[in-house]
Parts: sequence; C-alpha cells; structure tokens
Amino acid sequence: MKLVSYINMIGVLALATLCAWQWQANRRANLLAVSLDKTRQEQVQTMAEQGRSIKGYMSDLDQLRSRLDQSDKALREAEDKVVTLTSQRDTAQAQSKQACAELSKLKEVLDKWMAALKQRDESMTMANQEILRLARERNDATAKFNDLATKYNALVKDWNAAQGKTASAK
Repeated sequence: MKLVSYINMIGVLALATLCAWQWQANRRANLLAVSLDKTRQEQVQTMAEQGRSIKGYMSDLDQLRSRLDQSDKALREAEDKVVTLTSQRDTAQAQSKQACAELSKLKEVLDKWMAALKQRDESMTMANQEILRLARERNDATAKFNDLATKYNALVKDWNAAQGKTASAK
C-alpha cells in the first residue's frame, strides 16, 4: 500500500511537471501568435498608408503632366508668335527702306512705320521674355516631375519590399 502511495505521488509530480511544461509551451506559442498578429496589423496599416501616398503622388504626377503639357503648348505658341513678329518686323524694315527713297513724299508714313516697328520690337521683347519665363517654368516642372518620379520609385520599392516580407511571413 505504501508502494502504491509512492508511485501515486511520483505520478502526480510527473503530471504536475508535464502540465507546467505544457503551460509554458502554450504561453510561448500564444505570445508569438499575438506578436505576429500585431506585426501583421502594423504592416497592413503601413501598406494602406503607402497606398494612399501612392494615389496622392499619382494625382500630383497627373497634374504635373497637365501643367507641363500646357507649358509646352504655350511655349510653342510663343515661338510661333516670335516667328510671325520677326517676319512682320522684317517686312516693316523693307518697307521702311522703300519709304526712305520717297522721303520727301512719305515723311509722315515713315514716322508711322517707325512707331509700328518700335511697338513690334516691344512686342517681340515681351514675347521673348514670355518664352524665357515659360522655359523656366517648364524646367521647374520637369525638375519637380523627376523628383516626384524618384519618390514614387522609392515608395514602390518599399511597398514591394513590404510585400516580400508579408509573403515570406506566410
């Protein structure tokens, strides 16, 4: 009977040890599961934020492209204006030379043409200034576009890296 009590006591101690060991293993597994779920939730939140950022950058990129197209169009129009004004100026100068030959008869006409030339020269100067301004804006827009593209590429790289971590975690 004493032997059975000792065996019973040893069995109870073994069972208690087994229960403690199992409780520790379950606790470690539960803590790991909680940690992994927290990491997953953080990654989901990070991916959502990156998705919103990418959408914002895409919107900025579209606006930048639109502005760049408008700047290019305005630059082409200004260049056409310069060609037209140059042609008009050349024509006016030729007519002015003709008028010099008939100076005695056409003194008033010559004065009018000189005023017109001055006005055209001012218009050309303004057009040239506009061309320079538009070229600067185009260059600024191009620089902003390149910066935005660099940021976009970095975000995509980060996002792909996050996707890779998520895939390897599964």
